[in-house]
Amino acid sequence: MKVLILFGGTSPEHEVSRNSAAAMVKHIDTERFDVLKIGITKEGRWFLTDAPSEEMADGRWENHPSNKEAIVSPDRSVHGIVCEGEKIRIDCVFPMFHGECGEDGTIQGLFEIAGLPYVGAGVGSSACSMDKTLTKILAARTGVRQAAYYMVSRQDFITRAVEIIGEIEEEIGAYPMFVKPASTGSSVGITKVKDRTELFEGIKLALSYGPKVLVEEMIKGREFETAVLGNAEPVAAKVGEVISAQEFYTYEAKYSTTLQKTQIVTDVAEEKLDEFRDWAVKIYKEMGCAGMARVDFFYEDGTGEVVFNELNTIPGFTPTSMYPQMWTATGLEYHELISKLIDLAMEEK
Repeated sequence: MKVLILFGGTSPEHEVSRNSAAAMVKHIDTERFDVLKIGITKEGRWFLTDAPSEEMADGRWENHPSNKEAIVSPDRSVHGIVCEGEKIRIDCVFPMFHGECGEDGTIQGLFEIAGLPYVGAGVGSSACSMDKTLTKILAARTGVRQAAYYMVSRQDFITRAVEIIGEIEEEIGAYPMFVKPASTGSSVGITKVKDRTELFEGIKLALSYGPKVLVEEMIKGREFETAVLGNAEPVAAKVGEVISAQEFYTYEAKYSTTLQKTQIVTDVAEEKLDEFRDWAVKIYKEMGCAGMARVDFFYEDGTGEVVFNELNTIPGFTPTSMYPQMWTATGLEYHELISKLIDLAMEEK
């Protein structure tokens, strides 16, 4: 089976995507799958490459002598890619992108037009899961508790910033708060703000990443993550926990083993962990996901309540990423997980 791995891209999470794809290339079952790789530069150029995983990870792949200009063709008669005039048929695409133009439904739309099976959520669920404000609205339908929040649009902030700051303080109630771009992942552009001045600057920073910003109440508690796998009948793995050495789980902490550690939760009653898994599956279904997603929660101090945080339709596959770690702890090894996701993509199509 010919599997195309797409990586890189124009989003701020370009480097994360490279590392995830490099790890996948090392572990995919090459007896089952004939792997092709297309990397997309930060400038948006597409190249079919034979670069080894080490060069994919550190960016040297862009200058590899094997590189040839190539695109995924929207022409269904091609059912794959066009590389310097040559048509190459593909059976399945594994998009290993994070962030905009890869996890937000745009590239999934290209696959749909091309008639190509692909790993992960479809156009609508990808778009809604990428936009944290839409995720909040849909997840609320399950009845899960969420942090109090306020959505800020760029145009609204330009015209009435002072008034908006007051509305946020009234709605959320107390500092500190978290300010997040509505449509980025990997903690890109997120700040923890402790007063009105920091709130103003945090919103300005977040708006540099997109037209909408989410301001959220801070939930005190442990950060739990759940890995969901499947199409119509999804299941959740063992629950993982993030322990960051920084004030919160920043971009740097997520991808540095010196700034964070992750572990499987063993000191919480199994009945409580089942509650996290049950909510994860309910939210996954409500969002219309397929293939995979990582669903993140808080385990609130004092109350012991489950508080939903966010959902990622293409979770990281780096060596420090929780999604594969949780499945490994559940009994599904990394290479088996990759194969299962490709099988689910073919089943969905």
